[in-house]
Amino acid sequence: MNKERAIRARDLGLDLPGIPGPYNAITDVPGLTVGYTTIIENKPRPGRKRAARTGVTAILPRGNEPEPKPVWAGVHRFNGNGEMTGAHWIADGGYFVGPVLLTNTHAVGIAHQASIRWMLDKYPDIYEVDAPIWQMPVVSETYDGLLNDINGLPLTEADVLAALDGAGSGPVREGNVGGGTGMICYEFKGGTGTSSRQIEVAGKKHVVGALVQANHGIRDWLTVLGAPVGRHLTENRVLKNSGERGSIIVVVATDIPMAPHQLQRLARRGTIGIGRGGTNGGNSSGDIFLAFSTANERPLPHRVSARYQIEMINDDLFDPIYQAAVEAIDEAVVNAMVAARDMGGTEHDIALVKAIDHSALVEVVGHYNRLAS
Repeated sequence: MNKERAIRARDLGLDLPGIPGPYNAITDVPGLTVGYTTIIENKPRPGRKRAARTGVTAILPRGNEPEPKPVWAGVHRFNGNGEMTGAHWIADGGYFVGPVLLTNTHAVGIAHQASIRWMLDKYPDIYEVDAPIWQMPVVSETYDGLLNDINGLPLTEADVLAALDGAGSGPVREGNVGGGTGMICYEFKGGTGTSSRQIEVAGKKHVVGALVQANHGIRDWLTVLGAPVGRHLTENRVLKNSGERGSIIVVVATDIPMAPHQLQRLARRGTIGIGRGGTNGGNSSGDIFLAFSTANERPLPHRVSARYQIEMINDDLFDPIYQAAVEAIDEAVVNAMVAARDMGGTEHDIALVKAIDHSALVEVVGHYNRLAS
């Protein structure tokens, strides 16, 4: 289901740093899969006045594993006008179990319930035979109410289950897909974006991947590779100088063995990653970052012996890991905008949100000598 490929930032000749993985996507992390359900309708549903344009993104850290296993994780809240369920336990316990779901603000509840349903159906031997044990789903959101009939609650449990069941490896679709379907970034059409970096740590090759749901920023702030793009591309603005009203969720995944405190520090680098695009984290923005490692595979806590060990990289080796995460996050945001397409503008819409013009973007970036030679 991930075979469709839109134009990406590197296709435009942007001089992006680092060495991406084969797919330049979060799915370059071995075993990780991504699935989507996308809803794009141009007419209102019965009894509604606006069209539904939304969806859900499912990230399965270990793919279609035969039994649920925790992943060590860390979280960071840069600006807290948003939601990520399970974040308190990740901060305290250092891990989570199951998928990560990204959707719109008013669909967190249905996604949370669907995640539990999916885990119960997939692993009955765990959640029935070993009962009572609990689930703490990870579901995060950004607001798509300008382009989507968010109050019509169009996303269903079946939609979420379809994204989970359809998760796969390989190339990842970007732009107007999944949870990013109705999102806006720097007043251009935004949405889902991804990127990855290959690095060597202590003599071994590893991957750091990022996936973003980009719905943040105002036009004046937009910077691409140091070029003040937003100051040049001033047409078709949608916020009318009302300040930032969006958010961004960043998910960083890696196969590098890390302890929870290290993953929390890695999650903090999301601030720099999105900051390279120009945002300062507006008051109304929910900027929430999750980092996890698929290394140190182990059973659920109640199935582990009283003592166990984990492997972790020496903190002194982390500088290139941080750099890889920052680069991947920055590129993922640009990919989200480059892959996106115009949305809205019908008689049922509040606004028409235009995608960034590729030629105009290249012209501005080229003016500041930031195209690849």
